Amino acid sequence: MPGIALLLMAVVPGPPAVAEAAIDKDKTAQATKNLKRMIPGLKGASISPAPVPGLYEVVVGPDVLYVTQDGRYLIQGNIIDLETRENLTAPRVAQAATDAIAGVGEESMVIYEPKETKHTVTIFTDIDCGYCRKLHARMDEYLAHGIRIRYLFFPRAGMQSQSARKAIAVWCADDRNEAMTLAKSGQKIEMRSCENPVSSHYALGEQMGIRGTPALVLEDGEKLPGYVPPDRLSRYLTQKAAGQQ
Repeated sequence: MPGIALLLMAVVPGPPAVAEAAIDKDKTAQATKNLKRMIPGLKGASISPAPVPGLYEVVVGPDVLYVTQDGRYLIQGNIIDLETRENLTAPRVAQAATDAIAGVGEESMVIYEPKETKHTVTIFTDIDCGYCRKLHARMDEYLAHGIRIRYLFFPRAGMQSQSARKAIAVWCADDRNEAMTLAKSGQKIEMRSCENPVSSHYALGEQMGIRGTPALVLEDGEKLPGYVPPDRLSRYLTQKAAGQQ
C-alpha cells in the first residue's frame, strides 16, 4: 500500500451519469475532497463512481482501486457481480494498462515494424533473459505474421544491474533496433549512456505487476506472461480479433 499512496497525486472527477448528474457530481467531489485529505498531495489519478453504490473507482496509472466516499477506506481487489458472474474490475484494469502504455509514447519504445500490421504487441523485455532472446531470434517470423512488436525495457535484476546498463546502451545506440538484436544475440555493443526511458519503463512494469520476462501486453490490455511462439501468438490474436476468445 505505501507504493500506492506515493503514486496517488491529483484527482480529476470522472463524468457522472446523466440521470442524477448533480447528485453524483457532488458525491464524487466529496469523495475526491476526502481522499485528498487522507492522502495529501494527491495527483495524477482519476476518480469516478464505482459499480457498487458508496464506492468510487480510483485509477492510478495501471492500477484500479476503490475508495469509500469518506476517503477512509482504500480497497484493492476485484468487484464480482455474483448474479452475472462478471468480473467488473478486470476490463477496467485492462483499460488502465493500455492507457498507461499509451502514455509512454511510441517515441520512447524500440519498435519492429512488419510490412503490414495486423496486430500490435507490447513486450516488457530483459536483454539477458533467455526466453526474451529466444523470442527476439524469431522476430522475422512475428513480423511475417503482421505482428508489430513494441519493446519496453524491464531489467529484472533492477536498475543497478548489468542488464539495465545494456538496456541504456541499446537506447543510446545510433541504431537501436540493430543494437537490440546484437545485445540479445550475446554480442558486445558500445556501452553508451544518455537520457533514456529505461527507469520509467521499469517502474511501469513494476506497477503493472510484471515479475518475469518476456511479458506481452496485447492491444486490449490482456497480459500474456512468458514466451509465445510466432504461430501460436498469431493464431491467438486472430481468434481474439474474431471474437472467438
